[in-house]
Amino acid sequence: MTGRTLDSKLYVMNTKLTLRMDEELVKTAKIEAERRGKSVSQIVGEFFDSLASGRRKKMKLPPITASLVGVLKGHPVSEDDYLKHLQEKYL
Repeated sequence: MTGRTLDSKLYVMNTKLTLRMDEELVKTAKIEAERRGKSVSQIVGEFFDSLASGRRKKMKLPPITASLVGVLKGHPVSEDDYLKHLQEKYL
């Protein structure tokens, strides 16, 4: 099992991959990895896993949210409409 998530933070990695990147990007990646308490390899692995999982399955939505998907299709709603709704509701 290479680079697959076993739980939210544990990865099993046993295959080496060499990436060539701009030196500044490498520095940025290392800083970000340290900030997150992870290795650059873990972050890269998570990134590619997220790409693959998007193709494998659609995100499951809670039932109420799923029932609302597409209800406004064909009904243009602007930000101004939303602001008007908030004003009417709370003011």
